[in-house]
Amino acid sequence: MSDYPHLQTTVLDATDVRGLAEFYRKLLGLQYRPGDEPPADGSANDHDWLVLTNADGARQLAFQAVPALPRVTWPDASGVAQQLHLDLTVQDSEALELQRERALELGAEQLLDRADDPDEPLYVFADPAGHPFCIFVA
Repeated sequence: MSDYPHLQTTVLDATDVRGLAEFYRKLLGLQYRPGDEPPADGSANDHDWLVLTNADGARQLAFQAVPALPRVTWPDASGVAQQLHLDLTVQDSEALELQRERALELGAEQLLDRADDPDEPLYVFADPAGHPFCIFVA
């Protein structure tokens, strides 16, 4: 038995749970937990909680419905603070540019460009619900 709790997953609030889950499913190459997949007939569903897993079935991200979600204004500190963000890494600058394009095509908004930083090239984005996330070379 461990002396510490185990972090199972990170949960993001969303007014459009399926839409945000789809964004991260495509961006990160994840899959739905069995039973959370979109309906095969394309009908709408009213899930208020969805979970994405990796190929081994380990939980990676979950999404919880909320009625309203104020959009983060970071890096403007006078507005709504980011409170949490995800750090995603890639192997080199070429992969950074490829993932930047993918993130934008999937609906992310670019907030900051530090791709020319010699120590830690990175981009900061907001996902479609407004949560910030970084992609950087590690």
